[in-house]
Amino acid sequence: MGYEIDFLPVGDGSSGGDAIALRYGNLYGPRSEQTVIVIDGGYLKAGEALVEHIREHYNTGIVDLAVSTHPDQDHISGLRVVLEQLDVKKLLMHKPWSHSTGMARAKMVLALNAQALRTELRDSLQGATDLEEVAKAQGVPIEEPFLDWTSDDGAFRVLGPTEDYYRELLAEIVEPAAVLASKASLEALLHKLLAGTVYEDLDIETLKENGETSAKNNTSAICLLEVDGRKLLFTGDAGVPALGQALDVLEADGFQPGSLRFVQVPHHGSRRNVSPSILNRLLGPKGQTTVMGIAFASVPMKNPENKHPAKKTTNAFRRRGYPVHLTQGTSKWSYFDAPDRAGYSTSIAEPLHASVEDNGGT
Repeated sequence: MGYEIDFLPVGDGSSGGDAIALRYGNLYGPRSEQTVIVIDGGYLKAGEALVEHIREHYNTGIVDLAVSTHPDQDHISGLRVVLEQLDVKKLLMHKPWSHSTGMARAKMVLALNAQALRTELRDSLQGATDLEEVAKAQGVPIEEPFLDWTSDDGAFRVLGPTEDYYRELLAEIVEPAAVLASKASLEALLHKLLAGTVYEDLDIETLKENGETSAKNNTSAICLLEVDGRKLLFTGDAGVPALGQALDVLEADGFQPGSLRFVQVPHHGSRRNVSPSILNRLLGPKGQTTVMGIAFASVPMKNPENKHPAKKTTNAFRRRGYPVHLTQGTSKWSYFDAPDRAGYSTSIAEPLHASVEDNGGT
């Protein structure tokens, strides 16, 4: 069996997101011997591009599975277009109002007066409620992407979050700690004031262990596709604790660092979502000169503050044998045992940067 993975560009300028299409199976045979999956849909324009891409390159109007990793607008909005314009057989998405009384109350407030909700809470609900309405209108069944969800053929499964961890994260979204919010604001100010550069090489790494991302990002569904023993990992915007829990699951199954053939760099290459210890467990130790696999990061065309991606992050992947390829306004294609495509050329991965941002960037 073969596979192909497509990361389509999302957003304009310095805004970005995720819009991923993939298929696996006998890619030289009939559609009945293939499975098509969409993971996130970017903004509406990216959703339209996904529809066109699937029709043109996968030669089908049928999507076996659509996955919403989490409800950020740059991930979920375009899925509405996919559900409306293609024949989607199943949708994976979290329904936060089913797991939190606070979210259920907020959903009612959203229906009456969206502006009455705090911005993060409103954003956490709006995309999900909109997508649920479209799915119901189109007759698309919805299931939730919690640990141990597995496709009928066993090839695609969810490694996290667990339902219990998801509830913990929802509590943080509903009632964020004021101390943590104040700390984040102060830290962001200090980063801007102290931003500079520092030296790195194949062995010298300045990525920190204390990366923190939002609770909403950590709700991201983390998914693994395995095709003929080749493991392909999709991480959404998951951060260190969420990735750590997913690795616990993989390691219990005998997973060895460096056995991935493909990995999505979390949260568009943010340095806040990974740490050296997590990457050691996932990819292997630093100092690796042999290419072990390939990494993709969906990033905006412009990156003025070294946020998406951070050079510390792309360096960390490269020094562990996973060079990172960036979208930056163009589609990226990774494949195995798949038909050739006209108009596609070899992608050039990010180099190992000797000078990286220090304190600046998120």
